[in-house]
Amino acid sequence: MGLMKVNVSAIFLLLFLASRPDVKAESVVFDVTKYGNEEDICKAFKSAWEDACASTSPSTVLIPKGTYLLGPVIISGPCKAAIEIQVKGKLQAPEDMSEFEGFSSWITLNYVDQFTLTGGGTFDGQGKLASNQRTCGKDKHCKLPPVSLKFNFITNGIVHDITSTDSKYFHAHLLGCKNLTFQHFTITAHDESLNTDGIHIGRSKDIKIIDSDIGTGDDCISLGHGSRQITIEGVTCAPGHGISIGSLGKSQNEESVSGVFVKNCTISNTQNGVRIKSWPALFGGLASDIHFEDIIMKNVSNPIVIDQVYCPWNECNKKSPSKVSIRNVSFKNIRGTSRTPVAVQLSCSKDIPCKEVEVANIDLRYTGSEGPAKFQCSNVQPKFHGKINPSKC
Repeated sequence: MGLMKVNVSAIFLLLFLASRPDVKAESVVFDVTKYGNEEDICKAFKSAWEDACASTSPSTVLIPKGTYLLGPVIISGPCKAAIEIQVKGKLQAPEDMSEFEGFSSWITLNYVDQFTLTGGGTFDGQGKLASNQRTCGKDKHCKLPPVSLKFNFITNGIVHDITSTDSKYFHAHLLGCKNLTFQHFTITAHDESLNTDGIHIGRSKDIKIIDSDIGTGDDCISLGHGSRQITIEGVTCAPGHGISIGSLGKSQNEESVSGVFVKNCTISNTQNGVRIKSWPALFGGLASDIHFEDIIMKNVSNPIVIDQVYCPWNECNKKSPSKVSIRNVSFKNIRGTSRTPVAVQLSCSKDIPCKEVEVANIDLRYTGSEGPAKFQCSNVQPKFHGKINPSKC
């Protein structure tokens, strides 16, 4: 009887632990250094991934401390269980652009569910040399360099405690992702590095970027069409071009952007602060339910912007209004300094004026010598609440 009691108690304990969400099964570890010692760990990384992805138990692909050269690589699911890439060391991309022939990105992850990328390590795109040689900021026909990290159709995932430095192009690019969180994600690139957006989101839903530091030569975070239910909170953006939605209306049949919440962020020494932009003349679209709140601007050139005459390359017809509809947008509790006189500019479409725009508790001071700060509006009638500085349009 005594033995039976012990067995029943043990079984009950195991069932209890298994039912608790905070108790995880121990992960099976696949160390890439056990798969060969070549200078470029590309083959070892792919082999470790394939074994981990085939595991029916939760698995970890481990890159230990150290510095490793990693050529362009594509890894894909679906996997048989939850999977983690744990980067403790530094991964370096090839400097030579010819190594990326046939690749649009350095590291591509496809179709993975229950995914984690963590470890405190660094992805070094080694983009300084490439950015000095290319002219993609001036020549629209140039061949685009590779994105550092491309996430395609990743679901139920988290990227945390990871650093991306000196990307040759975008640092992180999301397509078709759902329920993916970036936390304590650090991005660093010099402020003159062209087109090095920090995180670009497209056709993705339920994305969170929280408690992260992003400094780059383009948009810290950019949202393309099809971005829905996006939360950006506790992000420091410095330097860069700010946090941007768009540009929209460039292509036919673009999906709408909706449910964007940007709050408790600090934006410093950037070209723009928070911005919504669309092309004139081209195609229709919708951006709605977008809210910017509790944001500090420090020496930002254009702190608050709606720009529906966005026209790089000077190749669009600015006289023909944008066909993108912008509505239900709010700017609340935004304060700090502007390094240009126009601290707030809301330039909406003549054919489709912005609707339901709310501006509340704005305090932006111009730090230059060209007179007081200005608030400019066109084709919009905002609803104002609380203190408004500069004086409302």
